[in-house]
Amino acid sequence: MLTVKRVDTARDIKEFIEFPLRLYKDCPYFVPPLYGDEKKLLRSGGCSDIADSVFFLASDGNKTVGRIQGIVQKQYNQIHNTSQVRFTRFDAIDDPKVAKALFDAVEKWGMEQGMTEVCGPLGYSDLDREGLLVDGFEEDSTFEEQYNYKYYGDLLEKCGYEKDVDWLEYELRLPEKRNEMLSRVAKKTMEMHKLHVADTRLPKRKYIAKYRDGFFDCLDVCYSHLYGTVPISKEAQDELIGQFMMIVNKEYAVFICDENEQVIGFGLCFPGIGGAVKKSGGRLTLPALIKILKTVKNPETIDLGLVAIRPEYQNAGINAVILDRMLDVLSEGRVKKCETNLNLESNTAVMAQWKYFDSRQHKRRRAYKKKLEV
Repeated sequence: MLTVKRVDTARDIKEFIEFPLRLYKDCPYFVPPLYGDEKKLLRSGGCSDIADSVFFLASDGNKTVGRIQGIVQKQYNQIHNTSQVRFTRFDAIDDPKVAKALFDAVEKWGMEQGMTEVCGPLGYSDLDREGLLVDGFEEDSTFEEQYNYKYYGDLLEKCGYEKDVDWLEYELRLPEKRNEMLSRVAKKTMEMHKLHVADTRLPKRKYIAKYRDGFFDCLDVCYSHLYGTVPISKEAQDELIGQFMMIVNKEYAVFICDENEQVIGFGLCFPGIGGAVKKSGGRLTLPALIKILKTVKNPETIDLGLVAIRPEYQNAGINAVILDRMLDVLSEGRVKKCETNLNLESNTAVMAQWKYFDSRQHKRRRAYKKKLEV
């Protein structure tokens, strides 16, 4: 008999985290999140300062067959004057009845909170895993994004969900010949506006501490108009820095500053650690930790995390500085490719920049929506 229950006990939490690890055990493309981070989130009940959260498990007899999380992102709803419940961490066997039972649970919970629409997959902020994979099922997922089987899209559509927006992802490699104009524009831009790249000789923790406020301020200003984004609270900032501290390599974190050391733009890339955490299921075992540290020091792939330039500098050629630095990294030969992660399909200005690389559009993700009948 199919049943859905809220995650309440330590055993439920363990099952919620481990169900997708079993579901994707034999899938070579799936990359788990860090087990400890997921455990900490569920134990705390979610980011309660900015959102209300609920977690559900679906079972058929004694066997878990699905899971889902619901989020009412109060901050987003207030800013945008909407009543939206989000879903995320949806995983299920290929059975429409299981999917319907899970989404019914989230929708009912959302309506009890006064919500009138549901959308997702979306997390607490734009820095969480988001979007359902709808193309590129035979491509490795990055550590920052979630893999899912092809049948997921059909399950959602059978539950009444339709497309809201798509994101595209690209693989970037070094072109046969670099565009020399890009380097000249980058150099001239820096000189003209009296800018400089932040000094990476500082120890990593001091480097991050020095530029973190400027980074998050720049991020909030530049991303405020993008789909599903919200300002990042101080608590969430601390949480994110704690999560990513281990995998940050200063060499791939470019902060562009003015004469007063204020961050006016950045390009933040992470070493691609997906392969290092697959075997352990995201657990930081000693072998996994050794693999991660080796990858961070000498990655073959880097994942483009975030790029932002303050509005007053967006037509000044600052993007040329970031692109030129990415090409420098690829030219050095250690890094073979760069994964862009998510680009909104409407953000043609960003995607046009990939012409400077040997680029391949290889994945597509989708956010779905559904109106709730209160």
